[in-house]
Amino acid sequence: MKDNSKPKAKGPIIVTMGLALFATQFGAGNLIFPPFLGQQTGSNWLVGFLGFFIMDVGLAALAIYSVVANREGTVDGVTNKIGTIPGKVFVSIILLLLGPIICIPRTSATTYEMGIKGLLPGVPLWAFSLVFFAVTAILALNPSGVVDVIGKFLTPLLLLVMVILIILGIVNPIGAPIGTKDLVPFQTGIVNGYQTLDGIGGVTVTIILIVAAKKYGFTDKKDVKQLVAGADIISTVLLGLVYGGLTFLGASTTSDSHFAGLAQAPLLIAITNRLLGGWGVIALAIIILLACLTTSIGLSSVIGDYFAGLSNGKVSYRTVILVTIGFSFFMSNLGLDKIIALAAPILSAFYPPLIVLVIFAVLDNWITSKYVGGVAAYAAFATSLLSVLNGFGLPFGFVGSLPFTKLALGWVVPALVGAVVGCIYSATRKDELKLSN
Repeated sequence: MKDNSKPKAKGPIIVTMGLALFATQFGAGNLIFPPFLGQQTGSNWLVGFLGFFIMDVGLAALAIYSVVANREGTVDGVTNKIGTIPGKVFVSIILLLLGPIICIPRTSATTYEMGIKGLLPGVPLWAFSLVFFAVTAILALNPSGVVDVIGKFLTPLLLLVMVILIILGIVNPIGAPIGTKDLVPFQTGIVNGYQTLDGIGGVTVTIILIVAAKKYGFTDKKDVKQLVAGADIISTVLLGLVYGGLTFLGASTTSDSHFAGLAQAPLLIAITNRLLGGWGVIALAIIILLACLTTSIGLSSVIGDYFAGLSNGKVSYRTVILVTIGFSFFMSNLGLDKIIALAAPILSAFYPPLIVLVIFAVLDNWITSKYVGGVAAYAAFATSLLSVLNGFGLPFGFVGSLPFTKLALGWVVPALVGAVVGCIYSATRKDELKLSN
């Protein structure tokens, strides 16, 4: 009988985990941002993409690494600086937003609106969602095989279609990128990257990688950190290549008036149709279906693992998955527009404090006082919440005068002030801010 207790070689496992991570992060919503950015920045698309890469892919990569880089090597190690109970509540809220309330329902609704609806107009949304979430449930209910299924089977199919589309766009470009006016490319890239909100999922999606590492027989913190970091690098490189290619495709449309004025989703559809002709709609539907399905499976698995663990086994993984997918099915039938409208303000409020916690989790071995990162996170949350409320017409217009507001980063200075306040408070408690060598 084969002994499965001995860990396998790390190399192949890192590749499989990296491909699974890429597929989980590469939701269909992200497909529409890079081409639109390319059209906005034109001949300066590379500069715009650099800003996008930093604020989207780079921030998500940092979030993933922060989970294994902090002293605890867990998600709680990232969030406990705001307090143990508030930290668990914070993660639970983030997971519910990424799961059954917004992101998982959005995967089904996006697939239907951008793919299935055009190919099979007679199929209603509820019928497609029923099949979509049935497949999600079947695959997510096998937690030990989630990474293998996504990493070994679904991701290669997704990458194949994306590579074909991008190579065709490079070999036979729609046109030559031309200059655009009235914007700063790098700033535009930062704003677009920030709006994807990918970093908010980086912390929680790491749960599935840690579970996978243990499944493969690696339980030592150092080994888990190495596997997750390796997977993180692979996913980052793949995301960078795919997003870069899509940005170029968008830039290549700036010299063709037929693409002028198109919104994000119609622009991607038009590009695909131009490059792939009559097969364009089918190819796009395949891309969207695979991207959304892998994201739905990955997020469902993450939520099942977290809440089953949070309840100390009182609520089973299977129960959490079934409840999550059932509620996601209900929410998906609201339609894509309503889901997006619901998502933006809620995620915008919680994104800044999570970014702060991620940064201080990476610095956890140097800044050991929880008050520094904790107060900074609360300050960022207060600022972002006021900004969201101001958007609804409440009298908090002063937040619009904060530095970096045009970059959607108005919370940065309040967070820095909060860190200083936390440092001073920590000093009064005689907490040690630095680890000795």
